[in-house]
Amino acid sequence: MSIASFGTIAGREVHEIAIARAGTEAKIITYGATVRDLVVPGPHRPRRVVLGLSRVEDYARLAPYMGAIVGRYGNRIGAGRFTLDGETYRLDCNENGRQHLHGGARGFAQRVWSILDAGASSLTLGLVSEDGDLGYPGRLVATCTYHILEPATLRILLEATSDRATPVNLTTHLYLNLDQSPDILGHRLRIEAEHVTPTDDELIPTGEVRSVAGTPCDFRKLRAIGEAKGATDLEYDINFVLSPLRGGFSRAAALSSERSGLTMELWTTEPGLQFYGGHLLDVPEPGLGGAAYGRYGGLCLEPQRFPDGPNKAHFPPCILRPGEVSRQVSELRFSTS
Repeated sequence: MSIASFGTIAGREVHEIAIARAGTEAKIITYGATVRDLVVPGPHRPRRVVLGLSRVEDYARLAPYMGAIVGRYGNRIGAGRFTLDGETYRLDCNENGRQHLHGGARGFAQRVWSILDAGASSLTLGLVSEDGDLGYPGRLVATCTYHILEPATLRILLEATSDRATPVNLTTHLYLNLDQSPDILGHRLRIEAEHVTPTDDELIPTGEVRSVAGTPCDFRKLRAIGEAKGATDLEYDINFVLSPLRGGFSRAAALSSERSGLTMELWTTEPGLQFYGGHLLDVPEPGLGGAAYGRYGGLCLEPQRFPDGPNKAHFPPCILRPGEVSRQVSELRFSTS
């Protein structure tokens, strides 16, 4: 384990912490609790499997969610408002001036987290979000623990408590690319889901739950992302209803690259998984190793409660109340295929 300075932002120093175990190494910065780099053993050599940037300024200016923990509510809340226990709350509308996205313009991905504990293969970061922060009720205390397990697994534990009832949906926003190719369309993906929650033109769920059968969202069998029946311009950004829908710990997705010989399984406690295919990705500054991050350069698999959950009573619960603990566990399990 090592801790080094990674620059400053808004007058606060940002640190980078490196943790490692049995050939797997992660580098995490305190800005956004961001996974800046993740290298795992490959068939012939170690492989970088995430996108990352070289300066904290690049994260703030060019890629505000890349690799970060997003919250207080990840994904979108329609019209930036919700009603809870008879009171209506208005949030920061940071997407098109109409929707609330990933906790707002200064959500958890744009904050400097505190180092609570650091060891050779694990790191715990903490953040306090005060009552009224960006419109949310309650003083929320959040922690994020990264732990490298054997073999080649990154475990992510997200926890939160609050002194008032509040919506909570902490999630990860890693951009994955298992072979460092210019795009991920040749990656093969399987998602353990029979249904999705379709959205309107502004990516707010309509409330319907629709079968994936016969649609470009059918990933029930492992297939190349770029091969989709009926799709001419792939723009994946949708929530999958994981099967089975329960509070246990089960496999949500599998991702593989024939080029690198790597496979990743994502396991999680969460009921939903947002698949974003990176169609809007366009970072003008070089990434790690001088890589260019353009359209489809990486994909996101975000374990989550459902988007717009506070406004959809039939969606899985997302309200955290005093005395309760919001807890999400996810694991990225890498192996050679």
